[in-house]
Amino acid sequence: MAGGLLRGGTSRITISKANFLHNLSQWRRLVGPKVKIMAMVKANAYGHGLAQVAPIVAAGGANWLGVNNLEEGLQLRQLGIKLPTLVLGYVPLQNLIQAVSADLSLAVYNHATVRVLPAGAKVHLKVETGTNRQGVEPQRVPNFVNACRRRKIILEGIYTHFASVEDETGFAKKQLAILAQVNLPNVLRHAACSAAALCLPPSHLDMVRIGLGLYGLWSTKPQKINLKPVLSWQTTVAQVKTVSQGETVGYGRTWQACRRSAIAVLPVGYYDGYDRGLSNGGRVLVHGQFAPVIGRICMNMCMVDVTAIPNVRLEDEVVLLGRQGKNQVTAEELAEKCGTINYEIVSRLNPLIPRVVI
Repeated sequence: MAGGLLRGGTSRITISKANFLHNLSQWRRLVGPKVKIMAMVKANAYGHGLAQVAPIVAAGGANWLGVNNLEEGLQLRQLGIKLPTLVLGYVPLQNLIQAVSADLSLAVYNHATVRVLPAGAKVHLKVETGTNRQGVEPQRVPNFVNACRRRKIILEGIYTHFASVEDETGFAKKQLAILAQVNLPNVLRHAACSAAALCLPPSHLDMVRIGLGLYGLWSTKPQKINLKPVLSWQTTVAQVKTVSQGETVGYGRTWQACRRSAIAVLPVGYYDGYDRGLSNGGRVLVHGQFAPVIGRICMNMCMVDVTAIPNVRLEDEVVLLGRQGKNQVTAEELAEKCGTINYEIVSRLNPLIPRVVI
């Protein structure tokens, strides 16, 4: 497809509202009506676009939103979204009053944070059960609870995070047992990420924190529920050129034409989030057919071999991630080729790339 697809830009990310709502309904069906769902929209909604995704979540039936930092929480409030929101990452002491004023709930695990928070602040106590990141050791929980009560801070929730649940659940069960020993009535208990919600039903507790699974991506082997990818990424052909047999392409001359070849130059590179690890190994879709990435990924462009694809022209649509015709490039495929995980592939997409909800 050619001519004006990107509306003046060279790259865009498309977000499927229908697929997102479908995924949210799948998770609701899995956990049932009594368990609350916290939709994780941290890291620019896993690269999907916080400003685009959050309104869909708010209207779609999630009970809570989860963000990493104060800036994300404030952005939600600026968007007019009033859904209860938990900031799971660290908020500097000097910014705590601002967070409370924005009606954001805060994760606590430092006594210094508790000492600065005003009366009426809402907090969720993070319990250390074996991941050894943020958290309060179980034996220190009573001190934190007493400190919150003295300052009239509202202990809204208590939670933990699993170190390993995608491949085996043995250690996660031990972590869950440690959390269960912390007896605090009338608070929200939560532990489950997407993988735990699927693989370890006892971890549902009062609320689940669904992140990657909301976006139609798997952090574990595909399970019984049906998820649909929410994100696709398109760019355009910026030039079509012919190179002779024996000529090389790109920095380092790492690809050499074994025949007279048609090369399409794409205006996307590692600055945009198209990982350099895809050099001479990735593939894109042009006219519904796979075209291999050749040469090294540059900062702002890359090259693909379109010799086997007839009639490729300037400004034809190219799909970097997603479906075109009968074929598809998945985040999992890109992650495998880069030696990483699908989380990183999508969350590192440049925030400046326009996100369009369809």
